[in-house]
Amino acid sequence: MPQQKIMDILGTDAEDLLQYTSSTVTKDLLQVPGPDFIDRVFLQTNRSIPVLRSLATLFNHGRLAGTGYLSILPIDQDIEHTAGFSFAPNPIYFDPENIIKLAIEGGCNAVATTFGNLGMIARKYAHKIPFVVKINHNELLTYPTKHNQIMFGSVEEAWNMGAVAVGATIYFGSEESNRQLIEVAAAFERAHQLGMATILWCYTRNAAFKTNDKDYHVAADLTGQANHLGVTIQADIIKQKMPENNGGFQAINFSKWHPDMYNKLATDHPIDLCRYQVLNCYMGRAGLINSGGESQGDTDLQQSVRTAVINKRAGGMGLILGRRAFQRPLKEGINLLNLVQDVYADQTITLA
Repeated sequence: MPQQKIMDILGTDAEDLLQYTSSTVTKDLLQVPGPDFIDRVFLQTNRSIPVLRSLATLFNHGRLAGTGYLSILPIDQDIEHTAGFSFAPNPIYFDPENIIKLAIEGGCNAVATTFGNLGMIARKYAHKIPFVVKINHNELLTYPTKHNQIMFGSVEEAWNMGAVAVGATIYFGSEESNRQLIEVAAAFERAHQLGMATILWCYTRNAAFKTNDKDYHVAADLTGQANHLGVTIQADIIKQKMPENNGGFQAINFSKWHPDMYNKLATDHPIDLCRYQVLNCYMGRAGLINSGGESQGDTDLQQSVRTAVINKRAGGMGLILGRRAFQRPLKEGINLLNLVQDVYADQTITLA
């Protein structure tokens, strides 16, 4: 039985999420995270020995070391949402050293943030926690706002500051997505050549993906296809928002879809929707880490644990959670990170 505190946090959702058995794509077809994941999955790929070492560095740090699961602290919101908006609730994070301290004290596998943040304290901390450099951003000062990720530095500079991985975003569906796809694919190729792992933020952005009654930016079918494009350019790990609905292609009469996508490969249950995302990550050969989302205040703890349970039981590899941790007092942020990690460390919480 899962830890009582996890069940208490889930509340009325506990039975539905912890006892659900999926009837879509069965768990035996998935490549499941575990202590042997690199040997079982990545050893047979084209990834070089230095890349395998970098992946091992990610997997073998923090409270989840040796489990095959990842807990990553991402703080790039100072660029993606403006520093004032992101750090006003907790101004200590204008100082990048506090970002690193939160990741270390929170027991994370790695910290993912900007060239500037990591470069400012690289010599002091690069050997103490794995660095993931976010190499592109939406700078948010162009008016009107564009959904356009641009490069903020080179892969070589990420390597020079001791990073074990680079992260990048592609806004699939945006006007600039083709250029972003080409740029990030080239950057990931170079990162692999230098021995670093690659993590792709696979987000969808297009006004047409949102109707009067539903936001299909978080539909399982659209996000699943974004994941599939991400693993096609050889992202080792995929970051994706937790799916909230399905049937986006059908509803907006866009792209191509098959009825079995909605009737056999997924249901409306949140674990099945997330599992469809895992399927599109080569059945779990590339790990799926879901994002925590924006802070909602008092419900953050429950929502974060809920997301972790869904991701784990669907076949995902972990959580990449930022605002819900750093927009609250340090001890509360650490506690939230630890409780999410406890979900992945709890061996009684298994695949659905």
